[in-house]
Amino acid sequence: MFDFTKQTPRIRCGMIGFGMIFDETYRPVFEQQNPLPFLASNHRSFAIQLSAVATRTGARTARYLASENGQRLRFENFFGPNAVTQLLASDVDAVCVATPDDRHFAAASDALRAQKHVLIEKPSVLSLTELDEITRLAAEKSVLAKVVYHKLADPDHKKLRTLYQDGTLQHVNNGYCSLLEPKSISGGQFAEWISGRNPATYVAVHYLKLIDFTFGPNWALNRISATGQRGIVGPADGPTWDSVQLQVVYRHPDARESAFDIHTSWVTPDNFPGYVEQEVQFRFDNAVWCAHQRKRGVELTVENRTPGELKNTPNYHYNGTFLEPWGERSQRGYGIEVIERFFQEVAFVEFGGPNEARDERLAQMRALAYNDIAADRNCVAVVQSLEAILARAVAGAPGCIVKVNGHAGGLALYEPGNATPLILYEGRV
Repeated sequence: MFDFTKQTPRIRCGMIGFGMIFDETYRPVFEQQNPLPFLASNHRSFAIQLSAVATRTGARTARYLASENGQRLRFENFFGPNAVTQLLASDVDAVCVATPDDRHFAAASDALRAQKHVLIEKPSVLSLTELDEITRLAAEKSVLAKVVYHKLADPDHKKLRTLYQDGTLQHVNNGYCSLLEPKSISGGQFAEWISGRNPATYVAVHYLKLIDFTFGPNWALNRISATGQRGIVGPADGPTWDSVQLQVVYRHPDARESAFDIHTSWVTPDNFPGYVEQEVQFRFDNAVWCAHQRKRGVELTVENRTPGELKNTPNYHYNGTFLEPWGERSQRGYGIEVIERFFQEVAFVEFGGPNEARDERLAQMRALAYNDIAADRNCVAVVQSLEAILARAVAGAPGCIVKVNGHAGGLALYEPGNATPLILYEGRV
């Protein structure tokens, strides 16, 4: 399966999806071609090779292959209804799924059945039933199934978790998170798939995972509610949402509750000075943490280029191109590093020691709650609940609430004035 013929082991990767997410984060990983070190293993290194891409039309991929960088990479371009099948039949070891979120499950489950390591863009899948199947397949095929949550690698967020886990910040009480995308997201890059979709499923998951991972695991998801606005991206009475306000409540072991409000939108004006508007506030028994990702100390104005082509408040921590002091040009940031980390985890499993100890190394990587599919249950539970609540609002029943792990089931949706719940998921979340 893996190429040991060269002195430097190589992981051959297949990409399913070749849009904006690929261009921002995956492309720099493949183009830079810098050997990465194994995790905790003898200072050895490995190489990453983009071997194949599967898309619906192949047009964007063909344009890239005709470019200077594409000429250097030279991967197979599969497109059409059988593209994923062809990619999985080719010589790839790992598969990255960067399609619209409602196509993640089919692509990821096919890749796992083919015994490929899998990395899925957030949200991993849209229901706990799908998550159960992905988790089962990964275990059955003895491969990794991971999810991209790059905000966990943001230096600010890492410091937040450090302070909380160390006890400097004590007992989180509530929080507010906001992530607003420009209109070009809903009207341009993602216009083909946003019909019937909402911005919370697309981006609120960043904060769902940040909250769940940073302040957990010693608490329990308790209930979910949501509302939102329509009428700009789609009809005011239709299933496509402009913005969503989501509330998620956790219960601590001492029975105190923590409520988190997460506001998302993809109709912010395109001439907004930042790529996205992101801020958080978390309140603790003894502290308040506030962070505004547009206000990290850099402000830029370039005549005729900002705030359109360039932004007034760039986030170079996420993804930036640099001329290094030693003359090398690079592209780096936590949005790229978290993808490199996935390949390091794959390399550790496959190359990090003797074959007879592979299962032990696989278990070590699966135990990483920041990205393993098995640790994604609370996030997927919220996403499934959110989508059901919004669907009931479209059907004329706004104001629903989902209770988690109650007497009625794992996810039980209650409409106002109706004591009989709709069971979204019977098993325990």
